[in-house]
Amino acid sequence: MAKNLVIVESPSKSKTIEKYLGNDFKVVSSKGHIRDLSTTGHHGLGVDVENGFTPNYVAIKGKSSVIKELKKDVKESDLVYLASDPDREGEAIAWHLKDALGIKDKNYKRVLFHEITKDKVIEAINNPTVINDDLVHSQETRRILDRIIGFRLSKLLQSKIGAKSAGRVQSVALKLIVDREREIMAFVPEEYWTITAIFPEYEAELFKYKSDDIELKCKDDADKVLSEISNTYVVESAEKKEKNKKSKLPFTTSTLQQEASTKLGFAAKKTMSIAQKLYEGIDLGSETVGLITYMRTDSIRLSDQFIGPAMHYIEENYGKNYVGYVKSAKKTDNVQDAHEAIRPTSIMREPTKVKQYLSNDEFKLYSMIYKRALASLMADAKVNQTTVIFDNNDYKFKATGQILIFDGYLKVYKDYESSEDKILPEFDQNGRLVTDNVEAEQHFTNPPARYTEAKLIKEMEELGIGRPSTYAKTIDTIKEREYVEVVEKKFKPTEIGFETTDKLQEFFSDLINVEYTRDMEEDLDEIAEGKAVWNEVLGEFYKLFEPRVKEAFSDMEKKAPEETGEVCPDCGSPLVIRKGRYGEFTACSNYPECKYIKKEVVEVKEIMNCPECGGRIVEKPTRKGKVFYGCNNYPKCKFALWDKPTGEFCPECGKVLVEKNNKVKCSECSYEV
Repeated sequence: MAKNLVIVESPSKSKTIEKYLGNDFKVVSSKGHIRDLSTTGHHGLGVDVENGFTPNYVAIKGKSSVIKELKKDVKESDLVYLASDPDREGEAIAWHLKDALGIKDKNYKRVLFHEITKDKVIEAINNPTVINDDLVHSQETRRILDRIIGFRLSKLLQSKIGAKSAGRVQSVALKLIVDREREIMAFVPEEYWTITAIFPEYEAELFKYKSDDIELKCKDDADKVLSEISNTYVVESAEKKEKNKKSKLPFTTSTLQQEASTKLGFAAKKTMSIAQKLYEGIDLGSETVGLITYMRTDSIRLSDQFIGPAMHYIEENYGKNYVGYVKSAKKTDNVQDAHEAIRPTSIMREPTKVKQYLSNDEFKLYSMIYKRALASLMADAKVNQTTVIFDNNDYKFKATGQILIFDGYLKVYKDYESSEDKILPEFDQNGRLVTDNVEAEQHFTNPPARYTEAKLIKEMEELGIGRPSTYAKTIDTIKEREYVEVVEKKFKPTEIGFETTDKLQEFFSDLINVEYTRDMEEDLDEIAEGKAVWNEVLGEFYKLFEPRVKEAFSDMEKKAPEETGEVCPDCGSPLVIRKGRYGEFTACSNYPECKYIKKEVVEVKEIMNCPECGGRIVEKPTRKGKVFYGCNNYPKCKFALWDKPTGEFCPECGKVLVEKNNKVKCSECSYEV
C-alpha cells in the first residue's frame, strides 16, 4: 500500500507522473472537476442569494463513482498531494477534492506541476504548499457570476425571442461581432487615386506636393497631376539605414491561439487540446515526458533554467553572433504571472527528434512553440533599408527597398515570419531618370474587416474581456448557438445573433458591455490577491442585475412565431415555426388548446457500406439537429462518424476517409490527401 497519494486532473498525466515518483506513491486522476453548483434553490441557481451567496455543490453527473474510489484511496493513504492544474480553476478543484473527500489539514499538501518532467515533478513534491483560499474564492465568484447571468438571461431570451443562451463574456464577444457588422453595413466607400511611376527595376509612388501630403480624391485630381509632370525624375535624396528587427516574445495562451489560427489554421479549441497533450506527457519510447510547460499563462517570463541552456544551444548551433538577450514586455493590467511563458521543457528535444512520436498536428504546434521560444532569445535580424525621393515639377515620388543583411532569429523562425528582399539600384544625388510609364489607378476605401478567430481573441485580450483560457470555449459557444456563421474564416452574425444582442442592449446595456466586463475581471483579480471580499463583489453585482432581469421579463416584447402558410389539420388554426430544445419544429399556433405537431419527413441518404457489419452508413440527425453518419443496423452495430465519409479507405491504416474542413482525411490516423 502506497503511503502517499497524488491526485491530478488528467488520467494521462497520472500515468506519466507515477513513473517518476516510484512505489511509495500512487497517482490517480479526478478526471477534472468532481463537483459543481446544483440547480436547486431560487431560480435554480444553486446559490443561496439571501445568505451571503452560499453555494450548494453537488457531484457532477457520472462522478459519484470517481468520488467513491478517491475516498477509498484517501483512506488507505497517510498523505495526500493535491496536484490539480496550477491556476485558479485547478486551485478550486484542489479545494473541492479536499472538502468532498474529507481530507484533514494535516493530511494534505498542495503541489504545483508547471511542467511534467521528472526533475520538476520531484522538485514540486519536495516543495509543497497549501491551498490558496483567495484563488479559490476568485474562481468560485466567477462560477457564481456565470451561473446567475447565464441562467437568468438565457431563460429570459428563450422565453421572449427563442435565443438559446446568454453569458457574461459570451454576450460581450457577440456584441463585438455584431457592432463590427453594423460598421460594415453603414460604411460608405470613398474614392481615391494613386499615381505610380514605373521604372524597369522598381516603382515610385506619388506621396507629396512640395512639402505637403497629397490626396487625390477623384479622376480630375489625378488628371491634373498627370498633366503637370514630365517624363524626367530627379533624385532628391537617397537614404540608407540599417534597422534591427526584433523577434516576438515567447507564447502566452492568447498569442499561441492567435498564431496557431493564423499560421496553422487551428481553431482555438483545437490548439488548446493539442497543447494539453504536449504538456501532460508524450511517450518518446525511452521515457514519457511533457514536451511543453503549462499552456494557460499570461506571462512572457522565461526561467533561468531554460534561458541558460537555450543561450548555449544557440551559440553551439548557430554561432556567438546569433545569441540575443532576454526580452521583456511592458507591464499591463490583467496579467497573471504565476507561470512562465509556454516553452519547450528542454531545448534539446528538437522537433525533428520527437517527430516520430507525434501526430502531424502535434508536431506542427510543438515546432512552432519550440521555435518561438528559441527565437525570442536570439539576436535581432538586420536589414538595410533604402528610401529614395524623386522630384518631378515639385511632385514628390517615393521608392523603398530592403535587403536582409543578417537573419538573426529568422534563422529558426522564418517559416512563420518572412523578410523579403526588395532591391533598389544605386542612385546619384540629383541624378535624372526618365520614364513615360506612369499609372493612375482608382481605388475605394474598404470597410472594417470582419473578425477572424485570431483577431477576435486579440481584441478580447486587449479589451480585458474574459481570460485567455476561456477564449476557445467562448468562441465555440457563440458558434454552437448559431449566433454567428463562419464566412471565409470570418465571423458574420446571424439574424438571431443580431436580435439577441439588440435585446440585451435594450435592457442591460450598462452590464453587458466591454467596460463592465473588464471591471468585473479586475474585481476577480483583486479577490485572487486578497484585496476584495468575494461575496461583497457578488452583492454589488446582484443589486444592479436582478431588478433589470425582473424589468425585462415584464417589459421585453415576446417575438411572435413565424407562420408557415399551412393550417392545422386538427383545428384549422395557422401552423407556425417554434423553437425547442432540439431546434425548430412546426406546430399549431393554438397551443396549448391544440397540441398538434407536424411530423417532418427525413430523407435518408445512404453513403457507403458499413466497414464493421456490412450494413449501410446513412446520414442521421441527432436529437439536437446535428448531422452524423451511422450504421442503419443500429443498435446491433454502433459504428458512427461525425464527419462525412468519402466511401474510400486510408492507405496507411485502412480506416474510413472523411471530408473535414474542405480536406479529405483519415478518421483515425493523421493521413491527409
